[in-house]
Order: sequence, then C-alpha cells, then structure tokens
Amino acid sequence: MFLNFFKNFSAKRTLKNSSLHVKGNPSDETITTVGLLIDKTYFEDKVNLIEELLANGIKRENIQILLYKDRFKKKETVNYPSFSHKDLSWKGTLDNKNVKEFTDKEFDMLISYYDTEKAPLMITTFKSKANFKVGFSTIDKRLNHFMINTNAENYKVFVFELFKYLKILNKI
Repeated sequence: MFLNFFKNFSAKRTLKNSSLHVKGNPSDETITTVGLLIDKTYFEDKVNLIEELLANGIKRENIQILLYKDRFKKKETVNYPSFSHKDLSWKGTLDNKNVKEFTDKEFDMLISYYDTEKAPLMITTFKSKANFKVGFSTIDKRLNHFMINTNAENYKVFVFELFKYLKILNKI
C-alpha cells in the first residue's frame, strides 16, 4: 500500500513538473477519429457509451478504446486494450504497449471518461497526441481543452452536452 502511494506521488509530481498545460490550440478540423479512455473501475456501461457516440454520427471503426482498471483479476478477460495501476513505473511513466500505441495515435478528439483523478489516467491523457481533449470538470483543468460538468454515471448527459458544444464549435 505504501509502495502504491509512492508510485502515485511520483507520477503526480512528474505531471506537475512537466508543464501540465494542454499542448497547443485545438485544430479547427472536423472530428472523425475518437480515442476513448475509460476508467473501468467505476464505469461499466462502456457499451452504452459507445452506442451513444455511434448514434451521434461517429463511426465504429473510427473509435479506439483504452480501458483502465485498478486491478485485474487473474482469469478476467478484457475485449479491449487495457492497462492497470501495475503498469505505472517508479518514474511516473506507463510501461504498457497498449498505452504507448494509444498515446502515439493522433486522434481528432480524445474523450477522457473518468471523473476521479488517478495518476495513470492523467498521464495517459497528458501524453496523448490528440488534437482536441474532452473530459470531466472534476479532473485537473489543465489536461483538457473542454470540460463537462457531470459525473461518469450520466453518460447520456455527457454525450448530449459534448455533441451540443461540438456543433457550436463547428467540429462536427
């Protein structure tokens, strides 16, 4: 337990020292590709969330998902690329192939679908090369370009508000 605390402290310190602000201005391009970073520890309705995105015009083949869970059970199978707290190194980096591939891809929009601050999720959001980052208002405001004030259980409200403002910003 103390070791996990030390890892989290190290990761948050790394984020703080690395000029945590969102990089660059969001582009004016329309959104076609979406990266979806989900905290599976607290949110189990990922299928319904994806269906809401599909209903609003995002194509299934343009959505890439990365799941985070604090701890995976030994025989638990996951259908999507995933990572856990165990992948967090002492230096505040994530040593996972799935995370590396996800953060290196240049999405038009990254949806950081978590409403509690966890170092591995925040590092993944920060390292992402997405052009436009969206998340919850309860997370550090320097990580995202756009924040929505709701909780993770209200995925319908989140998606409704997201697409309402994307239309206003001429992103879709």
